[in-house]
Amino acid sequence: MSPALVLPQPSVPAPDVLGPAPLPASALSVAADPAAESPLQLLDTPEEWAAFSWPDPSDANCWRSSLVLEGMHCAACAINLENALRAVPGVQSVQISGASHRGQIVWSSEHTRPSEWMQAVARLGYKALPANDAHAHARRREEARRMVWRWSVAALCMMQVMMYATPTYLTSPGDIEPESLHLLRWASWVLSLPVMFFSCTPFLSNAWRDLRERQISMDLPVALGMVVTFVVSTLGTFEPQGPFGAEVFFDSFTMFVFFLLTGRWLELRMRDRTAGALEAVLNRLPGSVRRRLPDGRWALISIRRLQVGDVIEVLPGEAFAADGLVLSGLSQVDEALLTGESRPLARQAGDRVIAGSHNLSGTLQVQIEQTGASTRYAQIVALMASASVSKPAMALLVDRWAKPFLLAVMLAAFGAAAYWWPTDPAHAVMVAVAVLIVTCPCALSLATPAAMLATAGALARGGVLVRSLSALQNLASIDTVMFDKTGTLTRDAFEVVRTHTRAGVSEQQALQWASSLARHSLHPVSRALWSQARRQAEAAGRLSALESLSAHQVQEHAGQGVQGVLVWPGQAVQAAMALRLGSAAFCAAPAYAGQHLQVSLADATGWLASFELAEELRPEALGVVQALGKLGVSVKVLSGDGQNAVNQVAQKLGIDDAQGGCSPSSKLQALQALQAQGRKVAMVGDGLNDGPVLAGADVSFALGQAVPLAQSKSDFVLMGGQLDALVSTLLRSRQTMRIVKQNLLWSVAYNATCVPLALTGWLPAWAAGLGMALSSLLVVLNALRLSQALPQASVRPLFALQTA
Repeated sequence: MSPALVLPQPSVPAPDVLGPAPLPASALSVAADPAAESPLQLLDTPEEWAAFSWPDPSDANCWRSSLVLEGMHCAACAINLENALRAVPGVQSVQISGASHRGQIVWSSEHTRPSEWMQAVARLGYKALPANDAHAHARRREEARRMVWRWSVAALCMMQVMMYATPTYLTSPGDIEPESLHLLRWASWVLSLPVMFFSCTPFLSNAWRDLRERQISMDLPVALGMVVTFVVSTLGTFEPQGPFGAEVFFDSFTMFVFFLLTGRWLELRMRDRTAGALEAVLNRLPGSVRRRLPDGRWALISIRRLQVGDVIEVLPGEAFAADGLVLSGLSQVDEALLTGESRPLARQAGDRVIAGSHNLSGTLQVQIEQTGASTRYAQIVALMASASVSKPAMALLVDRWAKPFLLAVMLAAFGAAAYWWPTDPAHAVMVAVAVLIVTCPCALSLATPAAMLATAGALARGGVLVRSLSALQNLASIDTVMFDKTGTLTRDAFEVVRTHTRAGVSEQQALQWASSLARHSLHPVSRALWSQARRQAEAAGRLSALESLSAHQVQEHAGQGVQGVLVWPGQAVQAAMALRLGSAAFCAAPAYAGQHLQVSLADATGWLASFELAEELRPEALGVVQALGKLGVSVKVLSGDGQNAVNQVAQKLGIDDAQGGCSPSSKLQALQALQAQGRKVAMVGDGLNDGPVLAGADVSFALGQAVPLAQSKSDFVLMGGQLDALVSTLLRSRQTMRIVKQNLLWSVAYNATCVPLALTGWLPAWAAGLGMALSSLLVVLNALRLSQALPQASVRPLFALQTA
């Protein structure tokens, strides 16, 4: 790489699109040749890096980039890459998952560019691809084809070599003429050449990379074992009377190469399957759209040029490029991967559509309302990309010991060879080879992340987003679930059934003033007030008058309400009305007897109005509460609403512990009191007003239909807004931890059994290769039991997961 890459420092615009808009073909991969700088520099413009990066919320000058890394095979590879990337000036943090082969890099646009830290990847001999690479699937298919060719050559040669080796195992010494025996060895050597110089290429090239960079990964001891076995057997073939001439090991060599390639190929297929949900979401946006021009004609433009207010045409079978409002047309839309809704949804003029969903039947004209990082699709992609590179505590522990373990393996192999050398040099070499191959830490490093990635993929397909894989580990031990009431146990659609007002204020006036503040809040009650005011204004033909009212200096106080200044058209802000909308305590309002939810409105002089809203329980809420009880989980309700309204809901659901009138701080105190008793608590809320308690809970859930995902503090987001998924996620987390423990137990038992056998010389090299391949394969196969989709629509079939 040239000494310095001097680039202008542009003011970086917000990305227009976060999705798989195709990059230039030459920029889609980073070759291992460090001199190839020109293609990389294509990614150094903000328009290009915005396709696989998004602004870091904690620093305006930093970006988070999501990558797919090729050439990785173990946890040690991930550690080597993380260390190399952290050494690049301007790189703030790095997370790389050895299980998903994905990484996330936080970097400063003031100090570095993508080409610089991608060169660090290339110098180590790996390949980096933008996570939205439209050609990634084709590349994986090509990699799989090459793997099958290598495996096929190894299989064919192994069978022939075994045929030539069989007579030496079935006869006594001297039964075969020396000339015939020598001919069999030569034939085996010739058949081993394609295996050595073609089938072993991935192992040898990766080992050479490790030696060149003075690092260590899984492939180094494996390649060393292959080379040593082949060289010793070659010496025995060329010099039958030499120190290694008593026996050759071409059969063992070809067998363990075949077994290793078998395990790696199956592992590759299964990894693609577990990562399928993430890729299915990442690659859903089209590369171009048809935009309506001012003269009414339609023009094909890049998705990156799409702007708010544009009108686009979406044909059947196409994906929506951004969030928008349907202007004309009637169609069915598939939102399954984004919301968990498995059935097609009808969309017509006046309905909204989301980026990444698919148009199934009719042609729609859509006016764009959100693009790029502002779309819900972009937020989902960012969450899933972060989850795919997160590491649970158990995986971090294994990763920390991966490199020391490999070094210990190398030392143990050399020690075993030194011990056996005086007795039999050929046997000493093969003992060392068996130790090198059998003690690979792949099974240990895959035990935890493979299971959790499979679960995260299955949850994503079922409409549950996982923000961090470690949350799955915590969820399995939960014994208490705390629910918010409004919009969580009840539907988020309310109806104003009664209005109390101060003398001189009409009900219509009060609703209009309250709705002008409410439109700035995402709380379910606020949305209900705004919707009802709109319906009344439309019926009276006064919608424009309602929308002309504007609120300024709006502030939302979590768990209490919202306040602002109401300004009429043409009026100065100084003459405006200061209003508060929220709880009775927040508005200093009187409390009215009744079972309905109450929200109050007040001005600078005091109380103005109170609205009673009828709320309806979610149809699945009772089944969810009963299912949690059967699982041994206690259920509590904490709400900021009045105690009467909270008690009414709790009684219907059979919940004994219900507290009303709770502020965010009192909710947090109640949570901390339970945690002080040793309870593991999960909180389920709306994701915004319950921010402090969601952040303090051991595990937190947010219903995601109306929550800005980037602002949500929850560990899990229920995209479909259905509580059923809470129970299935809990069951799946428990099943996941059982499988993780099974994988770890198997990995430890395998190493504890096979290492002593290899050191004592009782484990031949071919059996070591078979054991290594099977150990990783069994771990991944066991994890794949978690990749089945979640049950839909009912909590009753969820108990089937307990027996899995």
